[in-house]
Amino acid sequence: MSAKNEKSSLQAPERYEDTDLYRIRHSAAHVMAQAVMEMFPAEAKIAIGPPIENGFYYDFDLPRTLTPEDLEVIEKRMRQIIAGRHEFRRQVLSADEARQLFKDQPYKLELIEGLESGGYDEYGNPREEKPDISIYTHDTFTDLCRGPHVENTGQINPSAIKLMNVAGAYWRGDEKNKMLQRIYGTAWHNKDELKAYLNMLEEARKRDHRKLGKELEIFTFDEEVGPGLPLWLPRGGVMIEEIEKLAKEMEDRHGYVRVRTPHLAKDELFIKSGHLPYYAESMFPPMELEGVRYYVKPMNCPMHHKIYASKPRSYRDLPLRLAEYGTCYRYEKSGELFGLLRVRSMQMNDAHIYTTEDQFEEEFLDVISMYLEYFELFGIEKYIMRLSTHHKSGLGKKYVDNERLWLKTEDMVRRAMNHGNVPYMEAPDEAAFYGPKIDVQIWSAIGREFTLATNQVDFAQPGRFNLTYTNSEGQDETPLCIHRAPLSTHERLIGFLIEHYAGNFPIWLSPEQVRVIPITDAHNEYAESLVKRIKASGVRADADLSAERMNAKIRQAQLMKIPYMLVVGDREMTEETVSVRKRDGSRINDLPVSGFVELVTERIRTRSAEL
Repeated sequence: MSAKNEKSSLQAPERYEDTDLYRIRHSAAHVMAQAVMEMFPAEAKIAIGPPIENGFYYDFDLPRTLTPEDLEVIEKRMRQIIAGRHEFRRQVLSADEARQLFKDQPYKLELIEGLESGGYDEYGNPREEKPDISIYTHDTFTDLCRGPHVENTGQINPSAIKLMNVAGAYWRGDEKNKMLQRIYGTAWHNKDELKAYLNMLEEARKRDHRKLGKELEIFTFDEEVGPGLPLWLPRGGVMIEEIEKLAKEMEDRHGYVRVRTPHLAKDELFIKSGHLPYYAESMFPPMELEGVRYYVKPMNCPMHHKIYASKPRSYRDLPLRLAEYGTCYRYEKSGELFGLLRVRSMQMNDAHIYTTEDQFEEEFLDVISMYLEYFELFGIEKYIMRLSTHHKSGLGKKYVDNERLWLKTEDMVRRAMNHGNVPYMEAPDEAAFYGPKIDVQIWSAIGREFTLATNQVDFAQPGRFNLTYTNSEGQDETPLCIHRAPLSTHERLIGFLIEHYAGNFPIWLSPEQVRVIPITDAHNEYAESLVKRIKASGVRADADLSAERMNAKIRQAQLMKIPYMLVVGDREMTEETVSVRKRDGSRINDLPVSGFVELVTERIRTRSAEL
């Protein structure tokens, strides 16, 4: 199997941390912090200010709330600082020297304590290696920082920076800590890149899945149900059914069998799987009944392992591919919830493949081939596979403590990706606790990046569950397990598709595919008969029999982004035809009903993107 994409380079892309833009944005964050400190010279307390995707931010503890007018003043001062071409100078200090330098900055003092102990880096992230305590100085501003930066402020293009907004952010992301003010900014190489990014953001606002999801009646949230727990409306339910149908067809072709598992299990199951030792902070708290503790499941894998173990297995039974659209529950922090893209209840396109080592590469690449088939169907032209590996010093704390198997399975994944000619990059210290994984980053039609699918290798759990198969020599061996979710979850996938298509779904995925619009009440009976005929062909259709005028009905159908509108009046009734208005505004008049049904059913059968 060869997974080539002509629009993706076969060379792994440069790590963001090694790019010019990363250094530019990191330096711009420091320049912004200087401008803010000058605005509040006595009261400002600075926290952290890293580069992020498409920009940077800095967190401040300030005496008052910032306004949009403040951002204009700060941005103007930033351009003045940039014009000074101030050099960025690095210096390594002892912990005592750093504490003296930042004696009036409590957040920096807390970070220095973490650096001294090796527990946290200067951005407040956990780390296992004791780092140098370094500072960077430019002009009058000094910050606790590991870098890197540009050589001087003049290498930041003043016409390619913009401060975007202010938001609240808890110190270190902990709701128990103080709320700080976070200023977001963006920086690019030149004015054209900035303009393109701002245009993309404007288009993204129009396509926001939270906004369109409400307008198109796909999903809703309710405070009495709980945050992060989506309710799928009938139209969303249709989309879920279509996606499951697609997944079943794909999995049937690739040799999967489907299973079902309960939503909760005893704590001993999750202790054995490693979820409680390694993943407890992302699980909902337990419930206790009759002296037994139960947890709602964060993953389907422990139960799939039990299904594997339900009877003896031979090498002749492998590979065994168990698939399930199972509902899982994860406790995401309130501040991290985001529409359908970050939820607490999710229906996962999950499967677990139990293989021998000899079968591993073929099975792993077969999963990659499924990704590519889905990408082609959904018109995803830009993507990257990211190999997430372990970090040696984290073994036993963040990861299963078996260095030999970590290195072996990571090398197996590299070989598979290289043999399959699949482009990928490496991301250290981002593996699952039980093994390396491929995370898939995709870009929507407007260039917005999403994390969608995952393909994980598990060398730990089969052994924990005593999973075995009898090899050709009659001896017991432990299988490898591949965890895969090419379509992610219903929630994340549909959130992505809403924005990707701007709600203009291909006809096979559209909740309502055809709307019949009678010109007057006298045409209602014909409209209803048309709906029955169209539905009999397996097409989702409805008629607008409201008292609204025809143009208002058409407008409403357009707002709901329905692919086909059939306007019927006297002539259509007499000739048994329809006048077709497509969602894109084009028309086909006097089309025989049979011809229209044939056209639409063929588009649906082939899952065509064309109307």
